[in-house]
Amino acid sequence: MKKTARAPLDFSTPDLQFDGLKLSNLVQEIETPFYLYSEKTLKDQYQTFMNAAASANIQNPIVCFALKANPNPWLVKTLGSMGCGADTVSGGELTRALECELDPNKIVFSGVAKTQKEIAKAIKANILSINVESMEEMEMVAATAKELGIKANVALRLNPKVNVITHKHISTGNKSHKFGMLSNDARALIANKDLWQHANLVGLSIHIGSQLTDLSATAQAIREMVGVANEISTPLKFLDVGGGLGIDYAMEDESKISSPEKYMQVVAENLKGLKNHEGVATVFEPGRYIAARCGVLVTRIVRTKTSEDYRFAIVDAGMNDFARPAIYDAHHEIYPITKAQGETFKWEVVGPICETTDCFAKGRELPSLKAGDVLVIADTGAYGRSMASHYNLRDIALEYVITNKNEILKI
Repeated sequence: MKKTARAPLDFSTPDLQFDGLKLSNLVQEIETPFYLYSEKTLKDQYQTFMNAAASANIQNPIVCFALKANPNPWLVKTLGSMGCGADTVSGGELTRALECELDPNKIVFSGVAKTQKEIAKAIKANILSINVESMEEMEMVAATAKELGIKANVALRLNPKVNVITHKHISTGNKSHKFGMLSNDARALIANKDLWQHANLVGLSIHIGSQLTDLSATAQAIREMVGVANEISTPLKFLDVGGGLGIDYAMEDESKISSPEKYMQVVAENLKGLKNHEGVATVFEPGRYIAARCGVLVTRIVRTKTSEDYRFAIVDAGMNDFARPAIYDAHHEIYPITKAQGETFKWEVVGPICETTDCFAKGRELPSLKAGDVLVIADTGAYGRSMASHYNLRDIALEYVITNKNEILKI
């Protein structure tokens, strides 16, 4: 088993530390399972992203954190205090962003099934844009804006028909996917003057998928969006390049990941063809890159059992607490809170849910384990608690944060 870990996890002492705190002490005070976040890491990830944009000379960057990754109010407010906005995809997320007092001029609202009620809320809040994904949705936006007597701020989400190298369930930029509209459909919508009597076209948007490691499809999609933008005579406020920048969940994948600096260089290079839109802002929708690394899921082994050559570590966290491994067969590093000593074995780390897919790791090299031992599942700050459920009528793991003042807060 690997003895190393990435910040905020630290194995420099026999006891695994998180942001300088010994987890062996914390698990005596807090009942497992629980999520634990690092304020320092959250802020560092956001600042690294912004610094990368600056180093690529991207003008007027606006970061709209993808609330679907982690809508915890404390995290959202913390990012908001640094100037971050929100990418929202439901009425609930829009409400959360507004309740956390994020700047409405930094809130975008995407999603293929916005209801009339949700659209009305967005128009009244005067957010940066409603990212419209079909002609039919635009008709509802126009009708709602007319009824309210308020002009709606609208961006058109394009579907650039690209093939993205990622898990098929989180690829969103091909014509077979439900998201966005094809460029020719967007052109037809823009030309329909009746639809713009009660709406302002303020931008164009793309979002082609999540956990992106190869950026060739990103470059292609941006060029497609720039091509459409160059046909629009009305000045646009922004181009939204979406989110999805991947991280190295597995230690050995570090060399395969595109850094924020490389990502920003790709964005900047492919925005160079933009004409006639001076001062246009660039909107980003990162979620995973900002939040994943800042969080861990701490879980205790209820019991172990063997089945011929299989060793099972049965933990108190389940796929209802953390669904990514069950849904995507996603890899997350797993560490005992005490540094491994001696021989290692191949373990199946499984939860209590009555589904075979309730499995966090298969054949994972870990030391000898026993009931009561505590494990840490790394990089769970994004798409962890936000995807949790009460399946099997289970309680959901609570959330805590270690602040920059070394306080532990339940959030």
